[in-house]
Amino acid sequence: MAGRLEGKIAMVMGAGSIAEGWSNGKAAAVLFAREGAKVYCVDVNEASARDTAGVIESEGGTAAAGRANVVQSSEVKAVVDDCLARFGRIDVLHNNVGIVVPGGVVELAEEDWDRAFDVNLKGCYLTMKHVIPHMVAQGGGSIVNVSSIASLRYLNANYVAYYTTKAAVNHMTRVTACEYASRQVRINTVLPGQMDTPMAKKNAREWRGVREDQLEQAWRDRAAGIPMGWMGNAWDIARAALFFASDESRFVTGAELVVDGGTTLKS
Repeated sequence: MAGRLEGKIAMVMGAGSIAEGWSNGKAAAVLFAREGAKVYCVDVNEASARDTAGVIESEGGTAAAGRANVVQSSEVKAVVDDCLARFGRIDVLHNNVGIVVPGGVVELAEEDWDRAFDVNLKGCYLTMKHVIPHMVAQGGGSIVNVSSIASLRYLNANYVAYYTTKAAVNHMTRVTACEYASRQVRINTVLPGQMDTPMAKKNAREWRGVREDQLEQAWRDRAAGIPMGWMGNAWDIARAALFFASDESRFVTGAELVVDGGTTLKS
C-alpha cells in the first residue's frame, strides 16, 4: 500500500537525531515522505533538521527544514507560518520532542521539573495551539503526539517528571481530540516502549552510567525484559504514526497506540 499520504503536507517536530542513526522523528519524517507527503522538518538543531530533509530529497521526495525551540511560542509560530508559505497547508502534525530528566520528587531539582514540563508538555501544547486553527480552516487534519508507556506504569527508574509529563500529554490529547472532533481534526497518541534509538543510548550513558563497552550487554538485558524478547526501533514508531497520519485511521481520534513488544502486559 504505497502513497498513503499522497498529496498531504506533514510537519514533523523533532525531525532531527541527536546522534548517528534513526530517531523516532527522523524515521517518521522519511517514512511520511516515502508515502507521498511533502515534509517540513523542524528541530532545535537546524543542521539536524536539514540532514533529515536532505535524506528525503535524496530519495526524490520534497522537504524543507526549519529551526524552532518548541517551548518558545514565537519560534513555533514562525515555522508554522513558513510551512504554510511554502506548501499552503498542514495536513499532518507529528509531535516528537521530549527529554528525560532523572530523579524522584525529593531529589529532582525544581528547574529540571520545570524544564521537563516545558519541553514535553508545553511544546506539544504550543504546536497544537498554532497548527489547529489552520487545520480547522482547511477542513481537518491529523495530529500525532508521541508519549511513552512511562505514562502508564513505573519502569524501574525514578524519572518522575518524565512519567508525569507523558501522562499529561495523553490526557491533553484526549480532551483536545474531543473538542475538535466535529471539526475533523483528529488527535491521537503513540506510546513507545523501550526502544533502540540514539536517544535511548544517550540516556543509558548519561543517566544510568552505562559505559560504551557495557552497552551491548545492557541492551541484551533490556531486551530480555520485553515479552517479545527484542527491542523495537524508530521505524516501529514511525509506522504507528503513519497509521494515525493517514486516512486509514479516519474514524479514530483520542486513541492511544502502545508499541512496546508487550511490556505493559506484564504485572
